[in-house]
Formats: sequence, C-alpha cells, structure tokens
Amino acid sequence: MALFSRLAALAFASLAAAPVLASPVGIWEIEMRDSRYNVVMCGDGTQLCAELIWLGNGADNAENLPYLNTLLIDHARQTKPSQWKGNLSIYGQAAAGTITMVGPDQITLKGCVAFVICRTYQMYRYAGQ
Repeated sequence: MALFSRLAALAFASLAAAPVLASPVGIWEIEMRDSRYNVVMCGDGTQLCAELIWLGNGADNAENLPYLNTLLIDHARQTKPSQWKGNLSIYGQAAAGTITMVGPDQITLKGCVAFVICRTYQMYRYAGQ
C-alpha cells in the first residue's frame, strides 16, 4: 500500500510540474510591426484561424487595404501540440503553411508556394491589447 501511495504521489507531482501550453488566442503582430492579426480557435475548437485586423507603418496602402479583415490562416488543423498546418493567404498569395507556437508570446509562420518558394515569418503577441 505504501508503494502505491508513493507512486500515486509521484505521478501527481509530475502532472503538476508539467508545463501548461500557452494558448495562441489573441492579437499578434508580424515581426515588421506593420500588421496585426486576431488569432482564434475555430471550426471544431482545435483549428486555428487568423484575421488581418490592422495595417500600419507604411503597409496601410492601397495595395494592402483590400486584405484588411480577411483570413491569413483559414482553419489550420492541429498536427501536434502547439503546431497547426493548413492554408494561408498572404496578401492574396495562397500558400501551404505551418504555424508553430514556439513560446507563449511567439509564433513561427512558414508558408510555401508550390513547395518551392518558402518564407518564414515571426509573429509576436501584441502587448498593447
């Protein structure tokens, strides 16, 4: 019985010490600080969506304004903890994307067009919210 109690206590302690995965939900800003996105869980609650909600610092021009209030990430499916894969729309360009939450306040967004041209962006949780 004592062995069982010690094992149960050890199992409970290891669960309590396990890191809590941060939620991607919130407002995020791209590394160039010229666009912000509202990230939400969508679909069945495990999929990721992100809508372009703000343009500034020179990106708020006639070329980019049509993309305001459109989806950057459209129902990306979770493939493992803190990672989603799905379709991206980067200023009108469709891309296959991988979204990885690398920390509580940082997301890496990688998009590839035709598996040949790939680009990686960093997004940071917007502190002004």
